[in-house]
Amino acid sequence: MATPCRRFAALRNFAAVTTITTTTNDGRGGRRGPAWLRRVAQVLTAVELTIGVAALVLIFGLVLVQAAQRYLPIDGWPWSGELARFCLVWLTFVLAGVLVTNDSHISIEMIDLVPGDLVRRVVRVVSCLIVALVGVVLCAEAWELWQTQDMLKSPAMRMPMSWLYGISMIGFVSVVVRSLIAAADYALHGVPEPTYDDLATHEMPTA
Repeated sequence: MATPCRRFAALRNFAAVTTITTTTNDGRGGRRGPAWLRRVAQVLTAVELTIGVAALVLIFGLVLVQAAQRYLPIDGWPWSGELARFCLVWLTFVLAGVLVTNDSHISIEMIDLVPGDLVRRVVRVVSCLIVALVGVVLCAEAWELWQTQDMLKSPAMRMPMSWLYGISMIGFVSVVVRSLIAAADYALHGVPEPTYDDLATHEMPTA
């Protein structure tokens, strides 16, 4: 069955989010690992979430400003829409790594119903490696654009376009690192047993 899109899952759980924090096998999003790795992951997650929250707040404020400008006798700020679009890009890419760790991306969980741990473990490891490979490609492309697009400026803000790709690259690097950690975790410790809390909520009544 296909899970619904958990949009902004990391932002909704900002106060409680931790990565690589569980030491047992009873959670879907938990990662097991040494204490130093958990602490490093928590710091990186806090940094990424801070950038994401700042981008989301800016988007909300700038959209309100744009709406107010339609009814006020003042000149509009052309840069407000441009910055809002850039913030949406940063919000999307910077939090991608956090969603990998929290297992919050869109996924098809039919494989979790297959009996036996080996098949599920292999599928999870391969999927994490594919995600890491995609992240490497994105990192390489973002690095090239960051190096070559500095001469270009955005039309309204005159912001160097290399900033757009440089900040986005934070998320791509995070995706690679977190995917490799997840692949190693699944390979060494297996896949947590699936929990379907929503099935109890939507269980059909019996006669």
